[in-house]
Amino acid sequence: MLGYAEMTEVAVWVQTTQDATVQLRYWQKGKPETSRLSDPIRTSKENDHIALFRLTNLPFGTRFEYELYINGERIHRDYPLEFQTQPHWRWRTDPPEFTIAFGSCAYFNDPEVDRPGRPYGGEYEIFLAIHRLRPDLMLWLGDNVYYVEPDWLTESGMRNRWRKSRQQPELQPLLASTHHYAIWDDHDYGPNNSDSSFRLKDVALKVFADYFPQVRYGIPEASGCFYRFEWGDVEFFMLDNRTYRSPNNLPPSPEKRMLGKAQLEWLKNSLKSSEATFKIIACGGQMINPMVYFEGFGLFPDEQKELFDFIVRERITGVLFISGDRHFGELLKVQPEGGYPFYELTASPLTAGPANGHPDEANNPARVPGTWARGLRHFGLIRVLGKRGERRLVLSLCDKEGKPLFEYTIREQELRWEK
Repeated sequence: MLGYAEMTEVAVWVQTTQDATVQLRYWQKGKPETSRLSDPIRTSKENDHIALFRLTNLPFGTRFEYELYINGERIHRDYPLEFQTQPHWRWRTDPPEFTIAFGSCAYFNDPEVDRPGRPYGGEYEIFLAIHRLRPDLMLWLGDNVYYVEPDWLTESGMRNRWRKSRQQPELQPLLASTHHYAIWDDHDYGPNNSDSSFRLKDVALKVFADYFPQVRYGIPEASGCFYRFEWGDVEFFMLDNRTYRSPNNLPPSPEKRMLGKAQLEWLKNSLKSSEATFKIIACGGQMINPMVYFEGFGLFPDEQKELFDFIVRERITGVLFISGDRHFGELLKVQPEGGYPFYELTASPLTAGPANGHPDEANNPARVPGTWARGLRHFGLIRVLGKRGERRLVLSLCDKEGKPLFEYTIREQELRWEK
């Protein structure tokens, strides 16, 4: 699996089924004479048979091909093995055009532990459809695996669930040629609807970071799976909605929080310091939905108001929210007082069971007409297009075959403040 990609460094993740020595050979695409061989890494039970390669001193804006060797033997694959570094475009060219895929709620059936009856997961070919579109990066917005009762009790149980899920055959081409970034929601953190009281949240973070390597998670004064990263002129603010979460059923108060004081302060400072054209805030649960029948930021109204007021007061430009969790998809649009429209694109589920939501949500006034995706598995797609000063986001939800269910364009001028 490809992890993060920066301008001169890329992470490549490999897991073996037994103790082994792993190496990568990689070269600039079409230039085999530039071939390099990585240092070997020994996998063992102690490191969950994971080898993490951080390939450094790479030329920026370059595509590479690579080969995998286990115990000196090349492992052949019938799909592309490619990665890329980000371009060094500032002060030189227009920002790059690129494509973002995203989704949530990926359930992989395991009859040994699943509930009796009809399997909850299915239509895994959706991952092949995402791969065919060859997105530059894939964002996993929580419930990326589903811990079941035996899993969340121990670290070994968590690792077992991840190990099994990563073996899904339809996943392999996408993992091998698209760069992956992730945050969690409740099911890949702990039990259903779990919050800050989960006893193994520190262990869960260690396991999560092993399976989705990142430059860093959290900040020195506050741990968690939150972080920020850039791709071109878009900056992503990946949020942790579990580590500091108050119980959902507490009555509203200034002390009832989803993000927690330290993470919210980090987010506000990060938004204020960002110079990105678009600022994508990604969260496991919905952020702006005014109809709160299930989990969502609306259960924490004081903290939600603090963030939204900050964006308006500080005139933060270019904000777009994306989320998962709901087992249906939609595009929401809310007009804050004194601000530009807030949009949120929700995509869910990838392979878990689809749902229809609460009956009252059929008439959600915040939903952009024609964007409600119910009863089918799907993923989100965002194309970042246009020249400097004329950038636009083309948003869509796509079905399991990759067919767009709708397209909606947001131009950078729409997410700006009137002078």
